[in-house]
Amino acid sequence: MKSYSLILIILLYGFLVSSVAAYERLKLATTTSTANSGLLNYLNPVFEEKSGVRVDAIAVGTGKALKLGQNGDVDVMLVHAREAEETFIQEGHGVNRKDVMYNDFIIVGPALDAAGINGMDDVILALRKISEKSSLWFSRGDDSGTHKKEMILWKESAISPSGNWYRGLGQGMGKTLLAADEKGAYTLTDRGTFIALSTGNKIGLIILSEGDSRLFNPYGAIAVNPERHPYVKYKLAMKYINFLTSTEGQSLIARFRMKGKILFHPHNGS
Repeated sequence: MKSYSLILIILLYGFLVSSVAAYERLKLATTTSTANSGLLNYLNPVFEEKSGVRVDAIAVGTGKALKLGQNGDVDVMLVHAREAEETFIQEGHGVNRKDVMYNDFIIVGPALDAAGINGMDDVILALRKISEKSSLWFSRGDDSGTHKKEMILWKESAISPSGNWYRGLGQGMGKTLLAADEKGAYTLTDRGTFIALSTGNKIGLIILSEGDSRLFNPYGAIAVNPERHPYVKYKLAMKYINFLTSTEGQSLIARFRMKGKILFHPHNGS
C-alpha cells in the first residue's frame, strides 16, 4: 500500500512539474495603476489560459518600466506617457506600439477643500489656487506617467512647485493616495486607481477637479526591439499585445468594473 501511494505521489509531482514547465513566460513592465486597480489580475489569467504563456508582471512607474525595456530586462510594456513612449521608440528601444485603453487624471483631496477648487474643470486654475493657498500637495515624484503629467501641468500653470506645501514621495499611486488621505493633502491621480481605493473604503479623499481635456490618459503597449535585444521574447510580446487589442481583449477591458464603476475605456470603443 505504501509503495502504491509513493507511486501516486511521484506521478502527481511529475504531472505538476510538467504542467508548470509547459508554460512559456513573458516579462511585462507596467504601471502601478494597472496593478492597483486590479486590471492585471482580471486580464492576464484569460490570456494565460488561451495562450499557455505565463505573464510575470513588474508594476512600477512608466519611467522605470521604459528603463527596464531599454535595458532588455522585460519583453513588453504597458505604460501611459505618450511623449516618453514616442521617444523610446524613436531611439530604437521599442517597436509596434499599440493603443490599448484610456481613462483620465483627476485632482483629489480632502472634503474640507481649503484651496476651494471643488467643481473646477480647468486644471490649470485649480493648480494655481492650490499653490496660492500653499495647500499641502503630495506628488508621486517617481518619474511615472502620472508624475510626468503633473510636471507638464505645473509648467503650463507657470508654477515651479516648491516649499513645505509641496512634497515628492517617490511612491506608486496607491501609496501616494493613502498618504494624501492620512495627511489631508491634494494629489493628481489616474481615475482607475482612485476608484479602486475609494470603492474599497481605503481612502476618504474626494474628486475635486476633473473633465479638463488636458487630463486625458491613454495607455499603450510596446514590444522591446528584438534587434536591440535578440534574447527578448518578441513573439510572445506581440501575442500579448494582439490579445490586449483584439475584440476579446477590448471587450474585457470594457466590462471591467469596480462596484459598477468604469475604470478604463477600451481604445476601440467596445
